[in-house]
Amino acid sequence: MGPGPAAADGRAVSPFKNPDGTKPGLAPLTTDADKAAARKLIDELSTKGRGPKTGYDRDKFGYAWMDTADGVPLARNGCDTRNDLLRRDGQNLRFRTGSNCVVIAMTLHDPYTGTTIEWRKQHASEVQIDHVVPLSYSWQMGSSRWPKSKREQLANDALNLIPVEGRANSAKGDSGPASWLPPDKQIRCAYAVRFAQVAVKYDLAVTPGDKAMMLKQCGG
Repeated sequence: MGPGPAAADGRAVSPFKNPDGTKPGLAPLTTDADKAAARKLIDELSTKGRGPKTGYDRDKFGYAWMDTADGVPLARNGCDTRNDLLRRDGQNLRFRTGSNCVVIAMTLHDPYTGTTIEWRKQHASEVQIDHVVPLSYSWQMGSSRWPKSKREQLANDALNLIPVEGRANSAKGDSGPASWLPPDKQIRCAYAVRFAQVAVKYDLAVTPGDKAMMLKQCGG
């Protein structure tokens, strides 16, 4: 259960090889070439100050884990977003009797902490689904003016969602990279790239402080 590569399962995929988020996990970026590509991607992000949280409500992004958000992978497959992601990233999956959707037990390699979690549904909160770009953050950066359908996409897009240790996700809250990074330092550049991929896809700006911190994680 130690940190770092010992916990890596060999399945986790580099964010550069997973542009739609349908492959499992988040693998560290270690080569100079990957870090250069990361800085190039992050460099392209536009920046602006964070607006007020006024009017933010989770319901403005649709009900949680809806299967009917259009324009994102894994939607409308008869299984809600949360269970789709547990199936994507978990190993040794056990399903509720009679279901091929509802995961009741699994082994999860959490990229944020570098630990392995033996998860059981009766302790559901031990694993939470992180929105890499938090919904409240997106609201403050302009999604308050989007059509609801686009907000529902962001909330249910596999590219923006990673199952992780519940405590790490709770500690993050709606922070950007300047105020929260995954505890496992080896994953921080990959995390910055995933944050940037989501921001680019949804044409979201990040704060100047977040952009600077993201570049720093990738050697910039």
